Amino acid sequence: MNSYFPRLITLLRKERGLSQKSVANSLGVSQALLSHYEKGIRECGLDFVVKIADFYGVSCDYLLGRTPHPAGFAAEVPVSTQADGTSEETVQAPAEQTIVERSIATLYAIAHSCSSSDLTDEVSVYLFAAVYRVFRILYAANNKNPQGMFAISEHLADGRAAASGEVALSNIRCLLSGEDVDGLVRVLKTAVPSLSPEKLSELYPALSSALFTLIQRAEIRMGPAGGAGGAKKQV
Repeated sequence: MNSYFPRLITLLRKERGLSQKSVANSLGVSQALLSHYEKGIRECGLDFVVKIADFYGVSCDYLLGRTPHPAGFAAEVPVSTQADGTSEETVQAPAEQTIVERSIATLYAIAHSCSSSDLTDEVSVYLFAAVYRVFRILYAANNKNPQGMFAISEHLADGRAAASGEVALSNIRCLLSGEDVDGLVRVLKTAVPSLSPEKLSELYPALSSALFTLIQRAEIRMGPAGGAGGAKKQV
């Protein structure tokens, strides 16, 4: 199978507050076998994939990591175009740029929905630091590039930008958990967003597919999910 399947069937069960025993009974398998599937110790057959997809009301493609949306919607990412208007699918950078831009737009939309200017500011600080770090690396690749545009030296820049970003990230967590920190005003509990793939698609129809794609591609680069391992057997 793959690392997505064990993680997702475990997540779906826990999200619904169901026990392994009750789900196993509903699916006609033993609890021990379901536990092995959830841990990635054993692989199931395609008939079980269909059965558990129907049970949770999601698509098989979602369980297999082929789409980031539970309902199986494809993530629509525009391909680049040439000067004559024809598509040029071999050029990846524009598509990746669109994914990032629309995902960031979604982040800001969610932050704005919390009615907290402090939260939005901290999101900006974190993103500024991330972009700054990458730009400094690109800029420093050619040692002939003049350093006059920067106030902080190359040797200090990356560490300080990383620290600034981590502080902003910590502030974001505190504000969303209802804590005042460093003069920043916490987000009201009633303003904390209630999110799901379906709700994101409803609230941000022009942006959410890019965010789903970003999540999927980021997790692929992160490697297999924890908990999977050992010999796998087809049953």
